[in-house]
Amino acid sequence: MIKNILVTGCNGQLGNEMQLLAKENIQYKYFFTDVQELDITDEQAIEKFVTDNAIDCIVNCAAYTAVDKAESNEELCNLLNNIAPGYLAKAVERRGGSMVQVSTDYVFDGTNHTPYVESQPTCPDSVYGRTKLAGEESVTANCKNAMIIRTAWLYSIFGNNFVKTMMRLGKEKPELGVIFDQIGTPTYAHDLAAVIFTAINKGIVPGIYHFSNEGCISWYDFTKAIHRIAGIDTCHVRPLHTEEYPTPANRPHYSVLDKTKIKQTYDIEVPYWEDSLRICIKQLQSNN
Repeated sequence: MIKNILVTGCNGQLGNEMQLLAKENIQYKYFFTDVQELDITDEQAIEKFVTDNAIDCIVNCAAYTAVDKAESNEELCNLLNNIAPGYLAKAVERRGGSMVQVSTDYVFDGTNHTPYVESQPTCPDSVYGRTKLAGEESVTANCKNAMIIRTAWLYSIFGNNFVKTMMRLGKEKPELGVIFDQIGTPTYAHDLAAVIFTAINKGIVPGIYHFSNEGCISWYDFTKAIHRIAGIDTCHVRPLHTEEYPTPANRPHYSVLDKTKIKQTYDIEVPYWEDSLRICIKQLQSNN
């Protein structure tokens, strides 16, 4: 029975949402850590922390997520996305515990035209994608009761993300160019945190799962929706081809995730992307 939960990366988007939902899930004792409280690249420190605090479940929200910087910083990216999750998995396995590892749509190269299912062959096309895939393998190899959740296009009221950036730029600039030929599904971090709690509460079923909000959209259409919902009408948004906006890392052209498995396993309904976006923007505007 799970009593003590360690949530790493607690200052990030998902970690902050986990802290909010912890207030509704008071049946557990929580240990929220970021690098100041626990360096997840230090194997001995993890072992001591997990043992001293009798951790039964680890939710790893920590990661190296600067996709373009990763191309020239592979060592650090691999340390945070692959080696460190392996340390966490080993430590919690010794206690007979469980782990939730958050992964990414970047484990696929984006050449599909239909939503990706969990069993499809992976083919990452970036340092970020490769290290996150290696992290999935490190966790499953070291913890029998591990749940991998691949997600995509994460945003929330916390931290830096696409929604907040487009709202800011929409107010500052008369015109924006946004890529229209990359298709995926946004994920409201609050919805992802809720699913993690559902899995913990119902009992983690080990394996790989996909989770994002429902539907699919391009970055261009997503921006148009953000501006429409936020009431920003002074900025003209132009569609760009990917090659018009070159970046160090390759991004998947199509990375819609099929969520059938997680819906059936945990008996959940996944919110539509626009409904969740409305909730987030409303909260951002009320906070301001």
